[in-house]
Amino acid sequence: MTASMSAWIWSERFWFPENVTWVDLEHPPPGVEYPRLGHILLALPLAFAVLVLRLIFERLVAKPCAYILQIQAGLRRQAQPNAVLERVYQSKTCPDLRQVEGLSKQLDWDVRKVQRWFRIRRNQDRPTIQKKFCESMWRFTFYFGIFIYAICHLWVSPWMWDTKQFWYNYPLQPLSPGQYTHYVAELAFYWSLMFSQFTDIKRKDFLIMFVHHLATIILITSSYANNMVRAGTLVMCVHDASDIFLEAAKLANYAKYQRLCDALFVVFSISFFLTRLVIYPFCIVFSHTRPSFQKRLH
Repeated sequence: MTASMSAWIWSERFWFPENVTWVDLEHPPPGVEYPRLGHILLALPLAFAVLVLRLIFERLVAKPCAYILQIQAGLRRQAQPNAVLERVYQSKTCPDLRQVEGLSKQLDWDVRKVQRWFRIRRNQDRPTIQKKFCESMWRFTFYFGIFIYAICHLWVSPWMWDTKQFWYNYPLQPLSPGQYTHYVAELAFYWSLMFSQFTDIKRKDFLIMFVHHLATIILITSSYANNMVRAGTLVMCVHDASDIFLEAAKLANYAKYQRLCDALFVVFSISFFLTRLVIYPFCIVFSHTRPSFQKRLH
């Protein structure tokens, strides 16, 4: 069953035009390199290097910036040590009134005192503004850096200006070092986000973001494996563009520059609309319906 499922997933009829097989990608002409799934596996160990780089960045760059902007870590009031309440807290951070009354009788505490203990304990676990600032600064730095890198190697690529060229001679298109580096960097970053979710600030959308990161990893990997790197690099560049302004707006908010935050959020909204709702569907996705794509399929 596993073999049949694998054959169905990697069916050449699904991925490639007629008369093209996976073997064709495994044997490129001399001096030409085609993407291979094994190449992209380098991103997994690199994800751990990205995590180390992030720790260094947050300590040596982000925290000093936070101090300059007077964003202090702050001291949190500590809850009184209590093994019974701590055990309950680990399973339920906000117990209902019935549970609170039961704990009150068990500990011979006033109900208000038990409620106060849980409130202080919850506040104790909440991330500081400085920690949020450092996380956002790391993401802002990556998105900004990878966007600039993508623009530099896409600017001289003819398919940035004419998306019909995504499909000329597809999938037998040579892989450039710039495309490979872009893919590995993006994939390593999203793997690192997957891993760091378990140690970062716990958010209400934890599961949603986990699924988002997993879907992104699958899409990046599959587009590399079937050599859709021309379209793939442009898709990643378009998606990263608006994230720069989102993280910048968060940084301004944490630093209490409200006017700057509002202005950046407006820029984010405009960039999101243009990149995700105009450029992506009408310029990139629409290229699948153009004659160059249809001709390559037949």
